[in-house]
Amino acid sequence: MRTLVYTGFMSLDGVLDSPGGPQEGHRSGGWVVKDLEFVPEAWSLKGEELSDTTALMFGRRSYEAFASVWPASEDHASYKELPKYVVSSTLSDDALVDGWGPTTILRTTEDIQKLKESEGGSIYIHGSAELARRLSEAGLIDQYNLLVFPVLLGAGKSLFHRADRDKQMLSLRESESYSNGIMKLIYDVKR
Repeated sequence: MRTLVYTGFMSLDGVLDSPGGPQEGHRSGGWVVKDLEFVPEAWSLKGEELSDTTALMFGRRSYEAFASVWPASEDHASYKELPKYVVSSTLSDDALVDGWGPTTILRTTEDIQKLKESEGGSIYIHGSAELARRLSEAGLIDQYNLLVFPVLLGAGKSLFHRADRDKQMLSLRESESYSNGIMKLIYDVKR
């Protein structure tokens, strides 16, 4: 069974929206890179993830955003040939980016469950708040790798739905705090 890992940047009040810039129109877009001292060790999680990732998964909008930048990014060169999975009911095969490794479109949560049951290593979800929320509700995410930033945004996309649902327990695998206020939190989902 493959492990499905959500990795993301989160504000203290749970917002994932527009961490690198105003692409989705959030008025505080870019909150990951603004107003905080750069502390290299706070980003070490991203390097650790590079070595563990055997495939990437995106929702359609995140795929389109990352596919326009990551294929030419030296920081993400090791992702270039990895298998990619895009979960979308609307994306067509001709909209996939050439030269960015094998890419498969998944249409349903059943497709994702079958992928998880296949042979292989960890699959990482970057961005893709709506997809992550849907997969969390379906019990398909196994681990959360979060960098929590000392900022309150008040509005924006959240990783977790606010509706009443069954309780789901997590087990803290690792945590660390950094001098600029960022916290690394790695949780495994208890089954």
